Amino acid sequence: MKLHEYQAKDLLEQLGLPVAGGKVATTPEEAVAAAKAIDPTGKGPWVLKAQVHAGGRGKAGGVKLAKSLDEVRTLASQMIGMKLVTPQTGPQGKVVHKILVTGDAFYPGPSPIREFYISLTLDRAVGRDVLIASAEGGVEIEEVAATRPEAIHKLHINPLTGLMPYQARQIAYALGLTGEAFKNAVTFLLQLYKAYDALDASLLEINPMLKTSDDKIIALDAKLEIEDNALPIRHKELESWRDIQEEDPLETEAREAGLSYVKLDGNVGCMVNGAGLAMATMDIIKLAGGWPANFLDVGGGANVERIAKAFQILLKDPGVKVILINIFGGIVQCDRVANGILQAYKLIGHIPVPMVVRLQGTNADIAAQILRESGLPIIPAVELWEAAQKVQEALRQVTA
Repeated sequence: MKLHEYQAKDLLEQLGLPVAGGKVATTPEEAVAAAKAIDPTGKGPWVLKAQVHAGGRGKAGGVKLAKSLDEVRTLASQMIGMKLVTPQTGPQGKVVHKILVTGDAFYPGPSPIREFYISLTLDRAVGRDVLIASAEGGVEIEEVAATRPEAIHKLHINPLTGLMPYQARQIAYALGLTGEAFKNAVTFLLQLYKAYDALDASLLEINPMLKTSDDKIIALDAKLEIEDNALPIRHKELESWRDIQEEDPLETEAREAGLSYVKLDGNVGCMVNGAGLAMATMDIIKLAGGWPANFLDVGGGANVERIAKAFQILLKDPGVKVILINIFGGIVQCDRVANGILQAYKLIGHIPVPMVVRLQGTNADIAAQILRESGLPIIPAVELWEAAQKVQEALRQVTA
């Protein structure tokens, strides 16, 4: 689950980290009231930051500086409701529903201030969390990695010990910090890792981490993603923080139905049981020349209604030109899937795209009979490679 900047900062502050706060606004009037609360003198300046689940907001016009209350009102009117397009949103962009109003950390001048990049995430290739740091903060880290990789420092963390003080000192030294700023940075990094671990985060990014003119270290921005599997058990209180306006509607619908679904950019809708088989199915679709439109795992305990719901979700994606159903019947029996397909047909009325079906395993023979007797325009397949080739052939016919 992705959180907004203001939510991430709130959590980090609760866990003892120094952050640059602010107030959230959903209307220009709320933005002006927030600015007055931050600076009762009304002199400013203030920074207005679009709250969307994407980085690169500054370059896209999602971060603005207001030097008066009138400017706060004007800029807020322009930003709330705007479509923000960044490299992370894709060309479709995201609509801004909220803005964060903060004081300007760089006022009256940037000369005594330094910005750094800090993040914690899981390095899947190594199987350990990794701390990534750079003295070039406040900019897109992807650009730094591409043009100046030597400016990025990585440190893998032993899960048994967590981030050790000597490791935090190594990073602070690598960033060129000295004196009181060095000590404060070490404390900040250790607290940041504790927060990352306590929140079961999959990503915690601070860009920038700021060294103030009096050598304090604060989080000026924060990006936080929490592992979905940890939410129902370990962080139930954070479920209400989910902003469904920022999430794909199909992913939201699938989650509410108990389905594992991730929308992708391809043209082949996939319905599979088991994450491993789903990954293999997507791989073989690519190998045959197609492009997966989603990851959809109906799970081992799927019933007829759940399968029918998965079918409906697949068909709501306008990018889907062909559907591949690939089920290995173990816990979920193949005849259940076949009946789910029939029920989906009844609910929807018709299936507007070709559908390749491969049902193997428990009750596969019963499932085949059900589908044969249904009279539905289904393209059957036995082997996985055969199914991928039939998908590709159906794609050629659709696009011809």
